[in-house]
Amino acid sequence: MSILDMKFLGFIGIKRKPKAPWKKYYKKKYLNIIVPNENIYNYLERHAFNYLDNIAIEYYGSKMTYRKLLDKIDKCAKAFKNIGIRKGDVVSIISANTPEAIISFYALNKIGAVANMLHPLLSENEIKNNLNKYLTVVIVAIDITYEKINNIIEDTNVYKTIIVSAKDSMDFLTKIVYEITQETKIKKPINDNKYIYWKDFINLGSKEVLKEINTGKDFPAAIMQSGGSTGKPKGIVLSNGNFTSSTIQAKIALPELDDKDVILGIMPIFHGFGLEVSINDALCIGAKVIVIPQFKAQEFDKLIKKYKPTVLVGVPTLFEALTDNKKMENVNLNYLKYVIAGGDSLNKTKVEKINNFLHEHGAKTNFTQGFGMTEAVAAVSLDLKYAPHPGTVGIPCPGTYIKIVKPNTDKEVPYGEDGEICISGPTVMLGYYDDEKETNKTLRIHKDGNIWLHSGDIGSMDSNGFITYKQRLKRMIITSGYNVYPSQIEEVLEKHPAVLDSSVIGVPHPYKREIAKAYIALKKGYRENSTIKNELLELCEKNLAKYSIPKEWEFRNSLPKTIIGKVDFKKLQKENKRKRKNE
Repeated sequence: MSILDMKFLGFIGIKRKPKAPWKKYYKKKYLNIIVPNENIYNYLERHAFNYLDNIAIEYYGSKMTYRKLLDKIDKCAKAFKNIGIRKGDVVSIISANTPEAIISFYALNKIGAVANMLHPLLSENEIKNNLNKYLTVVIVAIDITYEKINNIIEDTNVYKTIIVSAKDSMDFLTKIVYEITQETKIKKPINDNKYIYWKDFINLGSKEVLKEINTGKDFPAAIMQSGGSTGKPKGIVLSNGNFTSSTIQAKIALPELDDKDVILGIMPIFHGFGLEVSINDALCIGAKVIVIPQFKAQEFDKLIKKYKPTVLVGVPTLFEALTDNKKMENVNLNYLKYVIAGGDSLNKTKVEKINNFLHEHGAKTNFTQGFGMTEAVAAVSLDLKYAPHPGTVGIPCPGTYIKIVKPNTDKEVPYGEDGEICISGPTVMLGYYDDEKETNKTLRIHKDGNIWLHSGDIGSMDSNGFITYKQRLKRMIITSGYNVYPSQIEEVLEKHPAVLDSSVIGVPHPYKREIAKAYIALKKGYRENSTIKNELLELCEKNLAKYSIPKEWEFRNSLPKTIIGKVDFKKLQKENKRKRKNE
């Protein structure tokens, strides 16, 4: 099914305004934002004219102004047109963060095509299945993926693959070093009718003439990947308006952002948080984005010292690690405006630790946590600088409404009570690609006539509208009829000075149904012993109900992580299931 043949719910506006106890923190005009009827590229171009000579992208010593960026996007759009890309076609971008991938995203949007954003480390079969599912006709791929693509390309409808190298936009000296140290390790194709290198591709549109295409705010712009509520891979279809709404919200919620800002683009562009917050938001305010294709957490301090970013965007565990980095001891961070975390949440104790670190290093800002999901582009709530509430994920972003309901219903629970977090507003996705059943389970029209996104996350809201995130609904453990929250146990475990990471899962029990099992990774310098385990048990006994205390324990050197740095509890669940099956 073509994406143009699909029927989406789309955002139809708020029919009946839900309760908004947080409204006192916003000016009245910001409670419902106005989303222009234009595509992402038009919005970027319109704002970029105000700062054409500003640096838009810096990449390994090479700098690109907004004027140059718009020019490259135009040439790329013409080149796509030359090879046959038309309105509604799906083009897959399989790449790390590079200028070429960013340029391709906006160029496709300019001509009304849809960008399917894929992780370059996907397996051959995952790539093949993805390309076929979304009827991809052209690929823009980083060269390290060539061998995998070449092995499956004949089983797809792809007729052209554009090969990008990490060196393409590097400055001269860095490019030479890269060619000597890295490029010889990468197998690459020969230019032919199926493969073409970026530098040759970009010249194809020199004689093309583009007609103005403004597909409007409700037209599909990108497909992002998610597990959906069933855990199976789902294609999240996001509209132009979804992205633009998120940018407008960021400008209101983060009022100090301006065209003098420097933002580290370390979050991957194949993730909604990375593409929207680190790239699109930044470029639409005229900021400079430092594009980092391969981020290494152990080198975070070097990036901060070198670029002096005014805005840091990452996952919480990244900022946690920064507080223990000895190389940051004498670094002054007085230039920081915002430190924004998404993708996961931290408890109040850890937030206070990060805030203390920031203030001790001269920063005049606090750690900003948010709650979001790719089904709503990125953040839907933020712990605002001018309305801080540490330990929470703040209040809903302007124009977004959030309510807490009894799971799998539309019945709101009282303030302070746990339930499923539901979201309504202009950033909510169009739906899951070619999956009406899953879309209807996730997007539901409630009695108030509004479309609500059921997040599958448990949280609570207080009487002022501040939201506390607890955990995924499916992570909840039921033991002897009691609800046990792994995140609550993890918070207690991580109070111990020896604990680096923890993850709690439910494991089968003959009559209790499930019991909690704790996985622990200790910090350097600590080793598993009876003393540490007894101390952890004492912590749990003091802070948890008896039925919540883990009954099984496993210590490891490290815990598995997802692509954005979260502890991968799903992998631990699978490992445990296999282990028990083999016993």
